[in-house]
Amino acid sequence: MAAGETKEAIWHGGDLATARALFPQAPEPWIDLSTGINPIPYPLPELPLSLWQRLPGRAEEAALLAAARQAYRIPPQSGLVAAPGTQILIELLPRLVPQARVAVLGPTYGEHAPAWRKAGAEVREIADLAEACDASVVVLVNPNNPDGRVVPLERLIGLAGALAKRGGLLVVDEAFADFAPQASLLPALPEGALVLRSFGKAYGLAGLRLGFAVGEPRLTAALQAMLGPWAVAGPALHIGALALADAQWLSSAGAARAADSVRLDALLAPHGRILGGTALYRLLETPRASALFERLGRAGIYVRRFRHDPSRLRFGLPGGEAAWLRLAQALAPA
Repeated sequence: MAAGETKEAIWHGGDLATARALFPQAPEPWIDLSTGINPIPYPLPELPLSLWQRLPGRAEEAALLAAARQAYRIPPQSGLVAAPGTQILIELLPRLVPQARVAVLGPTYGEHAPAWRKAGAEVREIADLAEACDASVVVLVNPNNPDGRVVPLERLIGLAGALAKRGGLLVVDEAFADFAPQASLLPALPEGALVLRSFGKAYGLAGLRLGFAVGEPRLTAALQAMLGPWAVAGPALHIGALALADAQWLSSAGAARAADSVRLDALLAPHGRILGGTALYRLLETPRASALFERLGRAGIYVRRFRHDPSRLRFGLPGGEAAWLRLAQALAPA
């Protein structure tokens, strides 16, 4: 553990306070590549003052849900609930299946397994879906964070069906599916499956705190009841509805980020093996990961480390030419 670092149960991206503590002499401004968030956000509209002055209305929530249903290709018979970020939904899911036996396909986003453990569930982290065995709940991220692994839809549909027959649940976190719509389970959502969608990553507005759960109406209604009224702030309802209805922006952003990920691959390839990723991040494996993390940190560039495998680093995308240049210079041979 480096000097000044504080130990935490789960390492997250976006923690520039830790970066500054680790590398106090690094140049400002920091380039934060530790998150998997679009660095070119959706352009924010001017917001009416009334959005800040009154409680969110039903009409605004209905507009958001209609836009989400269209954007995510949600079947009309499926239930849909909006929440202030998918993290709160992850925390609430264990209440849907009490005393569950949970299998989490990993390594993946670190908050899923702890949420079920806190609720008293029996949790196993598995490397292959064949190891799910007698689990009553299976949780996976698709495309996966951090390696971009995609589980074929046919396998997910079969697994959901098998779980449904014994009263179980398949939870699929599609936080990174906006730029990989072919990987989404939503157009043919089977019984026994519940899908999470995150707004902030693809649209570059993580601070807005907006996410969705899609599944059988009884499940989404239960989540809605747990969230209570006015769960999503008025500005988030307004911005989310506008952005989700802007299919052209999402298409253009997806093409641009795909090109950026190819550009990032070219910078990273001399330093190790690129294990995969998505249009928003790449995963690098190298025996020199620790030294490379330090080298980048001293240059004011923060990337994502992993406790479970210190030979890996995840790189998000720079947000402009100046950031790309600084990254290229930091990665160049000494």
